[in-house]
Amino acid sequence: MTSLFESLSTGQVAALLGLAVGLLFGAFAQQSRFCLRSACIEFWRNRPSAKFAIWLFTFSTALLLTQWMISAGHINTGNIRQLASTGSLSGAIVGGSLFGIGMILARGCASRLLVLSGTGNQRALIAGLIVTVVSQASLRGVLSPAREQISSWWLVDASQRNLADHLPHWAPIVLALVLLVLAIWLAIRSDQRETRWHQAAAAGVGVSVALGWGLTAWHASWSFDVIPIKSVSFTGPSADTLMGLINEPSLPLSFDIGIVIGVFAGAFAASVIAGEFKLQVFTAETGLSRYIFGAVLMGFGGMLAGGCAVGAGVTGGAVMALTAWVALLFMWLAAGLTDALVDKQRELAAGH
Repeated sequence: MTSLFESLSTGQVAALLGLAVGLLFGAFAQQSRFCLRSACIEFWRNRPSAKFAIWLFTFSTALLLTQWMISAGHINTGNIRQLASTGSLSGAIVGGSLFGIGMILARGCASRLLVLSGTGNQRALIAGLIVTVVSQASLRGVLSPAREQISSWWLVDASQRNLADHLPHWAPIVLALVLLVLAIWLAIRSDQRETRWHQAAAAGVGVSVALGWGLTAWHASWSFDVIPIKSVSFTGPSADTLMGLINEPSLPLSFDIGIVIGVFAGAFAASVIAGEFKLQVFTAETGLSRYIFGAVLMGFGGMLAGGCAVGAGVTGGAVMALTAWVALLFMWLAAGLTDALVDKQRELAAGH
């Protein structure tokens, strides 16, 4: 297998690996209805059940398998950017909060918007494009000075970024098992329409995240080039994909490009096979302005936090990156507060 890949360029191998991971993620995410926004709403409205369980299945599976590969020596954490470089806690706090607000307003996080785009949801497609443009502006454009300024407020060096270094060696795997048991318990007691297939597919989403870490580590182990060890993320990769399509005569091949194309294709294929592909547009009921505002907040917040709900929340959380866990916490807090102030109050008013 290695000899076959050695005949390809580094970019070709990386893109193929990203494409494989993306296809799995897209198909499983579409089938499971994996969505941090839905999980947050269910949790904060005091009825954690099926949707929260779906998120827990994904997170616990990604954490369990990734930490197992790290403990077995398959992944060198010294080569993971989220652990081996200086991070920003201020970026995680402010960015995570902005992202949490944005995903409530846009009715989906960055990954969910891409998955829904593949199923024919034009609202998600437009919101996702706005997230991508703002992400690029935050990375290298007019919003980059603001991002850099906020990020500089509270820095944390590499020696403090790996939470696993400050815990007993068995703690991450035990934590993952506890969360997995909690997910199973919630799934069993749930009376909602999510089926065992939805829950298995949610675990498949977590497997795809762990697979991304494992495959890039494998690629780095034999390639003569420096290969970044990474996994599924969306804000930065989506921006790079869009800029590549706009600025280059041919799309530069990379793991990130493969992820974005694979997730869209996987969601599209899964929705068509399941008979769930359906064109959906903006209506007077859905509105437009909240999607735009929410997408802008997610684009800037995701780049500031170092990743989206998946890139920081699940992928970064799976390697026990401190900034990822902080960003995820503030995504949950901000999403809960925003839902209470915006959607829950409107629903209560409409009920009266």
